[in-house]
Amino acid sequence: MLPETPSTPAALEPFDANPGHLLARLIAIDSVNPDLVAGGAGETVIADFCGEWLAARGFEVHRLEKRPGRPSLVAIARGTGGGRSLMLNGHLDTVGLAGYDGDPLEPRIHDGRMFGRGAFDMKGGIAAMMVAAARATARATARATARGPLRGDVILACVADEEHGSSGTEEVLESFTADAAIVTEPSHLEVTLAHKGFAWFEVEIEGRAAHGSRPELGIDAIAKAGHFLVALEELGQRLAQGPAHPLLGTGTVHASLIHGGQEPSTYPARCHITLERRTVPGETADTVEQELTAILDNLATTVPDFRYRLTRGLHREPFEADPQAPIVRTLTHHAQQALGHPPVVRAESFWTDCALLDRAGIPCLLFGVDGAGAHASTEYVDLTSLDHLTAILTSTIADFCS
Repeated sequence: MLPETPSTPAALEPFDANPGHLLARLIAIDSVNPDLVAGGAGETVIADFCGEWLAARGFEVHRLEKRPGRPSLVAIARGTGGGRSLMLNGHLDTVGLAGYDGDPLEPRIHDGRMFGRGAFDMKGGIAAMMVAAARATARATARATARGPLRGDVILACVADEEHGSSGTEEVLESFTADAAIVTEPSHLEVTLAHKGFAWFEVEIEGRAAHGSRPELGIDAIAKAGHFLVALEELGQRLAQGPAHPLLGTGTVHASLIHGGQEPSTYPARCHITLERRTVPGETADTVEQELTAILDNLATTVPDFRYRLTRGLHREPFEADPQAPIVRTLTHHAQQALGHPPVVRAESFWTDCALLDRAGIPCLLFGVDGAGAHASTEYVDLTSLDHLTAILTSTIADFCS
């Protein structure tokens, strides 16, 4: 662990096999997702750094860049054959830097925490999985473990664009697979076996433009939209009172954006609403679309002059792991060994690339560092948890791939 200092020294090359030192170097690289922030740096520089770091430690490095300037890396340590392969997945991109309290690219340590944009979400997970894979493969090659050399491949997927569209993991899965995977998103060292999905929809309520002095000619699209917003709130109340998933609870819905009208003296011809429906296992974009269509069709029948257009946007499936899957049991065992107690088993409300891995037929779970401040004005990782995560991943790799 780095010494307790106000800031992290720039020259860390001799120590970067330590997860704390490696994390400091990753934080210092701007990797803001340009799909979220116009002009964002993207993943090119951080992918270059990770590729060089892994190649220097004997990994076979593949660079994937279907979208120019948005590279993902797949680094492989080949096993001797006949063993299970394990993929560790983490995203290189971060949200924006504006509004961060202090310099977001200057890693600072205070009270056992490292601060900086991406420290928690999720360069801590990237640093831990890189160091763990390097340690596990180096020790196995040197026969430092009782199991000897690893028989299965160790695959690191350092991906682009998770904070927006997850194009990085989608691109990786076009060419690579594994017998199991661990996504190292932050989880407070708790074994995360499920998370919600989401579906975005656009609802356009149609009115008729007319001069404000001619109400007999106009139809107020904004007023008509009010009927839908009330019905949407009622849907949210019904969801909250309905059947709950044992880990995730119930699905939710909210209106995210609304705009309409042109000027004060004109009846608005259109009102546009963007909404988000968070889903739990058993709910899909199709079932949500049916749910919304039923509400809108009822309004079209009961509210005079109510007309609408419903358009499906981005949607991602919820995720639920098999608690008896070998990778879940293996990681849980080593987490208990390292922590001295059985880890908490939980679910997460936000979406992750676990859902894409699961859809591709790769059993997986989420397990990462402790800390706070994802997408916030102050962000940090607990450095003790970073060390624990690295040790747990190292043991899990050695066990699962032997």
